[in-house]
Amino acid sequence: MTGKKSFVKDYMTKDVICVSPDTETEKIIELMRESHHNSYPVVKNERLVGMVTAFDVVAKEWADTVSGIMSTNLVVANEKLSINDASRVMFRRGISRMPVVDENGVLVGIITNTDMVRSHIERSTPNKVEYFKNTLEQLYGIKTTLKHIPVDTNKLRPTQDRVYADELEGRAYELEKGLAEPAIVVKTGDRWILVDGHHRALASTQRGYETVDSYVIDLGQDIKLGMEKTADKAGIKSFDDIEIIDDDKHPLIALTESLQDQESKGDD
Repeated sequence: MTGKKSFVKDYMTKDVICVSPDTETEKIIELMRESHHNSYPVVKNERLVGMVTAFDVVAKEWADTVSGIMSTNLVVANEKLSINDASRVMFRRGISRMPVVDENGVLVGIITNTDMVRSHIERSTPNKVEYFKNTLEQLYGIKTTLKHIPVDTNKLRPTQDRVYADELEGRAYELEKGLAEPAIVVKTGDRWILVDGHHRALASTQRGYETVDSYVIDLGQDIKLGMEKTADKAGIKSFDDIEIIDDDKHPLIALTESLQDQESKGDD
């Protein structure tokens, strides 16, 4: 078995019932009765342009067609987005269904809270900590030890050169609520190399936490890791060297209005 990551494309529904902006609102009501769904993506020329829900039909001022009541500023995902990141986005945004589009804004599927639950139930890959531990042992021909302990934040050596502002905010929320997963750290010689959990660790340092809950894989000797050498070349020695990408979204998440703006610019 391998530590393969699960993506949105693995669990999204591909056969999606869609409507157009010109669909009559009366038809939407009939469709909801027949299909037992309460929301539908709105597509024009194969591109996602909005979403219409039962709330739109009931709570908004009546319009004869979908174009008059649909929501257009939607959170959408790329199918290459990981299931874990998709789960966090949907949780933080308070949404239960997220359309999935390709690079051209064409609807390719939809991911729901139910799909998220299914992904976690079906996931059979080994724990990523054990997987990484076994990989190190095979790579260097050594026997390691694993401990779950707090590690001083000022001891951690990051190996990632950038983090995303929205993910950083999400991890900060998880820390405050006690929901954050432990980071993964490798102790080699007297160095503590941060392997996984840069958003969590940086959020901890920003909030003045002295330690980071961590799984520590102790090599028992001094071995210069490849990721450590890469960090050296990039000049990443402390959390101050990490760039925070403040674009308010993950690179595989966008807003439909942004996609439409790009399309209109391309037509100019």
